[in-house]
Amino acid sequence: MRFELFIATRYLRAKRRQAVVGVITAISVIGVAAGVASLIIALAITNGMRRDLQDRLVGSTAHVDLMRVAADGIRDWRPLLDRLRKVPHVTAAAPGLYGQVLVSRGARSGGALIKGVIPEEERTVSDLLQAVKGGSSAALEPAAVGTKLLPMSTHEDHPQGGQAFQPMPPIVIGSDLAETLGASVGDTVLVTSPQGELTPMGLIPRYQRCDVVAIFKSGFYQYDSSYTFMRLADAQRLFSEPDLISVISFKVDDLYHADRVGRAIEAEAGKGFQTTNWMEQNRELFRALKLEQIVTFIVLALIVCVAALNILIALTMMVMEKTRDIAVLMSFGVREEQVRRIFLLQGLLISVIGTVLGLVLGYTLSWVGGHYRFIHLDAAVYSIDYLPFAPRVWDAVIVAAVSLGVSLIATLYPSGSAAKVLPAEALRYE
Repeated sequence: MRFELFIATRYLRAKRRQAVVGVITAISVIGVAAGVASLIIALAITNGMRRDLQDRLVGSTAHVDLMRVAADGIRDWRPLLDRLRKVPHVTAAAPGLYGQVLVSRGARSGGALIKGVIPEEERTVSDLLQAVKGGSSAALEPAAVGTKLLPMSTHEDHPQGGQAFQPMPPIVIGSDLAETLGASVGDTVLVTSPQGELTPMGLIPRYQRCDVVAIFKSGFYQYDSSYTFMRLADAQRLFSEPDLISVISFKVDDLYHADRVGRAIEAEAGKGFQTTNWMEQNRELFRALKLEQIVTFIVLALIVCVAALNILIALTMMVMEKTRDIAVLMSFGVREEQVRRIFLLQGLLISVIGTVLGLVLGYTLSWVGGHYRFIHLDAAVYSIDYLPFAPRVWDAVIVAAVSLGVSLIATLYPSGSAAKVLPAEALRYE
């Protein structure tokens, strides 16, 4: 062991003549540990929020969406879809028809965004149809059997007087929307579209009774509370738009290059089309999370700064207590640089002990919180229903560097004061 480190550890472990010095030293260690643990936990939470939101957003939506600049939808879309599937880095594509509707069951109702899909193609670009917690989305397949029959309206009655029947279209709804409606698998809901029919009595909204065949739960409130799925053909009939789609959704091989692939898709589609990607659609959300992470880091780093002040006070009092010892050491030939290093190392030891304890405590609590998910959130406010933790090794490196750096700065003054002790003056009256 180096001479300076040996003396520093002896001073740190020695019994104090002034008990307050030992108390302040212990408080310094606890303060550093608390600051480091708080930073690790805060960074783990913000990283977890970003990770979970990104995973759910990317899993629930396509990487790239293609739409027409005009709001008239995409017609003759099949040749276009076949051509765009061949764009480099595109791994899957699926058509869709969006529309705002009112879904009701009895006296309970809720607004929803309905999406008409081709199920086998939609599953290649989105995971929502695979996140079913009740029923089965397989009922959306064209060949599905067992769909309820619904009497047709009077103007479509059978010409020979008997009432005609048509299959009741299947629908898949989100778990929070199902809770709002009080609906479960097998119930019938009424879907009302504002795009109605023009009659002598005015514009009458179109409506369709649908059979709830499945309920999905993505864990993301935005989708669970407002998304519903129908067959593309059923949605086109509901909106009176035969053979029309509003969007073509794509999955790409690298989601972080979605903007680049989107520009290639847009160029291939030709004039009158535009693309958006998952990063553009959620830019403000991720920017807010990043800003929150920075602000949290700065605020909680103040705890480490307060602990560093405690280190400064403890070392300053220790220099005053050890003035005679320092003079004796210097009279034996110890140089000023060595005295300065003794107290620098002593402050660094306090910081290292506190940092290690804080890292262990922070990562332990983060692991427990992430594994058991015992902190629940309001999904309507935070979009997710539990507090996620995602500690990273790189965070430990940054936090440890900040903690040790601030503590090292705090030791500069007391170590400099110790090096300026004059042996003759300190030992004059001994």
